[in-house]
Amino acid sequence: MKVTEHLAKAKDPLISFELIPPKRGGDIKSLLSVIDDISKYNPPFIDITSHAAEVIYEETAEGIRRKIKRKRPGTLGICALIQNKYDIDAIPHILCQGFTREETEDFLIELKYLSIENVLAVRGDESNYQKPLIAGRSRNIYAVDLVRQINDMNNGKYLEDSLLDAEPSNFCIGVGGYPEKHFEAPNLETDITYVKEKIDAGADYIVTQMFFDNQKYFSFVDKCRAAGINVPIIPGLKILTHRQNLTTLPSNFFISIPNQLVDEVMESKDEHVLEVGVNWAVKQVEELFSHNVPSIHFYIMQNSRPIRMLMNKLKL
Repeated sequence: MKVTEHLAKAKDPLISFELIPPKRGGDIKSLLSVIDDISKYNPPFIDITSHAAEVIYEETAEGIRRKIKRKRPGTLGICALIQNKYDIDAIPHILCQGFTREETEDFLIELKYLSIENVLAVRGDESNYQKPLIAGRSRNIYAVDLVRQINDMNNGKYLEDSLLDAEPSNFCIGVGGYPEKHFEAPNLETDITYVKEKIDAGADYIVTQMFFDNQKYFSFVDKCRAAGINVPIIPGLKILTHRQNLTTLPSNFFISIPNQLVDEVMESKDEHVLEVGVNWAVKQVEELFSHNVPSIHFYIMQNSRPIRMLMNKLKL
């Protein structure tokens, strides 16, 4: 079922999750344990992130050796497992960064064969490796370009012009939104014009970057509506779990953390920080649901314990 259909049919509050694949060569059992945990809460869908290749430098007896590898492959296999073993809709992230348009089309065709109907189209983080283009290959630069490619496939238009009888795909396309603006945008208003371009190109819903101040989400939604963006806007949340999050989250995701939450964390013992983070998330969820948000999306990486604590407190 498409994300937009889940949202339209929901009679009770929806909570979805986002996971990250194991590192190359890692054990899938730990991820399966997390999926077992969160599946108890009947999530309508689970996102799986994608990761492009990076340059790795390794010290060998012959000196420093340069390698190019993807640290976290497996997005497609994990999505197939979620969809078929757990009967939960899986949402793979589709990237511009590190993939050609031709590779993207192949990936989308494989998703279509697996009856996966949802994708999240994102540019992806800049890495230290820019994949060279061989003759006849092309790349999407921005997320809006990726949305256009997916929407073209939905309309039966593939990269190979000779495929006149190609069967249209039927993907529900999600895109990202930034309540505190994307770090490269000069201001929030400009960033929202970029979001609208993605919607006009064919995107069906928005899921936001994590935030810890609900007022930033409410303001973002108001500005989007004023700009003519009328698709569902799903708030994305992260449970603060460690004291180090006070520095790592702002530096990695370009977000701010409210003074009150910072003070509570700094005044707590290390073993109590997770409880502080969970309690803060509980208040966020309750306020968001009181404002009739369509759903809430949690970034949980590979750790389900904070979610168990949260759900017990919410009694959901």
